[in-house]
Amino acid sequence: MAVDALDAKILRLLLEQPRTSVREYARLLGVARGTLQARLDRLERDGVITGTGPRLSPAALGHPVLAFVQIEVTQGHLDDVGDALAEVPEIIEAFSITGGGDLLTRVVARDAGHLEDVVQRLIQLPGVVRTRTEIALRQHVPYRMLPLVDAVGAQAGHQR
Repeated sequence: MAVDALDAKILRLLLEQPRTSVREYARLLGVARGTLQARLDRLERDGVITGTGPRLSPAALGHPVLAFVQIEVTQGHLDDVGDALAEVPEIIEAFSITGGGDLLTRVVARDAGHLEDVVQRLIQLPGVVRTRTEIALRQHVPYRMLPLVDAVGAQAGHQR
């Protein structure tokens, strides 16, 4: 799905001002409300916009420890382990990966002891061979999309 310069401007506004109304976005961009709504609908339908809810802080929810747990899985059990991971509330993301492991999870915990409990729970899942845990010390680049949106918009502007 190609994102053009107007789409990039819309996405930038959504990221910078997520609580603004469609009418106000249209006014700020100088386009008709119907045009803006059609663009938003297409961006959602095409999977560019994947959600509109708030981003929450695990630390503010009492889970300040962030770790990345790599999981090695017995061949043929990747889907089963993936399904089991979805039942562990402290796992906030999980990806199948290439390299030394099979799955990479992002895990949050209240403290080091709680993290150990979560890892022990993972080790006991059928199909899990071993885990490797790395604790994040400090976040240097927070989750962000704006620089990518700007780069895509600039590229779309140059391709005209």
